[in-house]
Amino acid sequence: MDKKTFTIGILSLTAVILFCANLLVPPRAQANEVVKDRNYQVLTARQQPNDEALYLLDNRSGQMAIFVYNPGARKLQVRAVKPVMDAFVGAGNVR
Repeated sequence: MDKKTFTIGILSLTAVILFCANLLVPPRAQANEVVKDRNYQVLTARQQPNDEALYLLDNRSGQMAIFVYNPGARKLQVRAVKPVMDAFVGAGNVR
């Protein structure tokens, strides 16, 4: 086996390994999930570019909480907790 054939074989093997590694990469988390139950609804959504939020709605009390991941503290932090009806204030005036 000459040097040229050996180099082509190594490059081909490397290409196959990189192709397989590319297929095995887990999918990236995306903000497009919704979970709905009788008492709670959970929704992930993009808040800003590269920033996602978790919205948690309590159907019994009508309260909604927004959580955002803080990479510096490495935890979820509460952004706001408000009644859902606050989102519809003034909506009845639109004609």
